[in-house]
Amino acid sequence: MAKEFYSDLRLGILGGGQLGRMLIQEAINVNASISVLDPDANAPCKKLCDYFEVGALDDFDTVYKFGKRVDLLTIEIEKVNVDALEKLEDEGVVVYPQARIIRLIQDKGLQKEFFKQNDIPTAPFQLISSREDLKTTHFKLPYIQKLRRDGYDGRGVMKIMSEGDIDKAFEAPSLIETWIDFEMEISVIVARNENGEVKAFPVVEMEFNPDVNLVEYLISPSLLPLEVQQGAERLAIKIAEDLQIVGLLAVEMFLTKEGELLVNELAPRPHNSGHHSIEGNITSQFAQHLRAIFNLPLGSTDVLTNAVMINLLGEPDFQGLARYTGLEKILKMEGVYVHLYGKKYTKPFRKMGHITIINENREKAIETARTVQQTIKVIA
Repeated sequence: MAKEFYSDLRLGILGGGQLGRMLIQEAINVNASISVLDPDANAPCKKLCDYFEVGALDDFDTVYKFGKRVDLLTIEIEKVNVDALEKLEDEGVVVYPQARIIRLIQDKGLQKEFFKQNDIPTAPFQLISSREDLKTTHFKLPYIQKLRRDGYDGRGVMKIMSEGDIDKAFEAPSLIETWIDFEMEISVIVARNENGEVKAFPVVEMEFNPDVNLVEYLISPSLLPLEVQQGAERLAIKIAEDLQIVGLLAVEMFLTKEGELLVNELAPRPHNSGHHSIEGNITSQFAQHLRAIFNLPLGSTDVLTNAVMINLLGEPDFQGLARYTGLEKILKMEGVYVHLYGKKYTKPFRKMGHITIINENREKAIETARTVQQTIKVIA
């Protein structure tokens, strides 16, 4: 890279949410100049960056003009104008992850086709153009319908349990996939730099909130058999290398009851399933993403200790100015690390922060996490 990251490199981030905020917290350590574009005038990144601009991430002119301010552009959300990113790349602005990868990830149908073409195991699927197609599909009930575009944090996903659910299905280009009776959902985050160096973080186990399909908590390291963990890491590395991505890639997988690994979805950026790495690993996912896009040697991903991460979500019956109850109680507990995202307003199930609990004893970490989960609440 022509400019040195520690003196004069201008890094732009598309998206000013919590992922960008935590990325900036790491970027401060290497003195990178950070510019952020986000549609929310009160975005969590606003007070931490050198330059903040309010603007639509899906508008060509806005993204293009913002990109011309910086040397290197990265993302914290995939819903951005890829046409603008491609033009910026053509004009010499470095975009990591590359525009072609963001275009692929934006469309879950293209993701699935990529898996098929590259022999990556995934649930059987079919692409459909409208709700009407569900009436003629030969898929065995029940199955899952996912919007091809704009689904995020559990939105855009529907369970089709019976023929009676078809009338409520999405009326938009979608994919349907076999309902997987899985043993566990796991995630592997892998990083790759421009030199082709690749490192994977150890497997984490995830539990989801069934009401909103969001990660409720995760545990690191996994206690799955070593051959399963090694297989998951190999699979994540293969995908990163097949894509030739520069940056982070989160690979979410199902472990079936038969012991098979199936790739569910990809995210080419720091990810909710890596937040524990700030306290739980030698290198955090945010530091690793910066190392990757700056083409620096990748850091060690080794686990330091047992870590349990809880998403701090807005309570279902509250909306308005956020208040946190139980905060003082949990801060009295050993090994509890609170990360609030600086969001002024709460609403049901909005991600307002996360909490990581570390302990040399895995069961003690899990026990403390359960207590923390019951104690702290986000209300209005």
